[in-house]
Amino acid sequence: GDGDIEKMRDEYDGRRRYLVEGLRRIGLPCFEPKGAFYVFPDIRGTGLSSDDFCERFLMEEKVAVISGSAFGAGGEGFVRCCYATSMKDIAEALTRMDNFLTNLRKKQAREG
Repeated sequence: GDGDIEKMRDEYDGRRRYLVEGLRRIGLPCFEPKGAFYVFPDIRGTGLSSDDFCERFLMEEKVAVISGSAFGAGGEGFVRCCYATSMKDIAEALTRMDNFLTNLRKKQAREG
């Protein structure tokens, strides 16, 4: 019944908030479209293009996010993260994203 839909909506709200807060905590400002299963963290601070970010994140941490540039020119500098998955998977993805960003900053500091 309607209770199930309500419960599901609450679960997704919880996951979205958890993901957005996590991304912000590790230094990625985040845009949340209403009524979607995605959030769009702003990765411009990393100095990488959206495509490079996605490629390197996948290679180094085995997590797939979609390049914002796939959604038109306005999407460059953002990546799309889906939260239609378990809380456990979201937590793991955030840990890996944090790790990726930490390693990226170290590399960039070394390269000067």
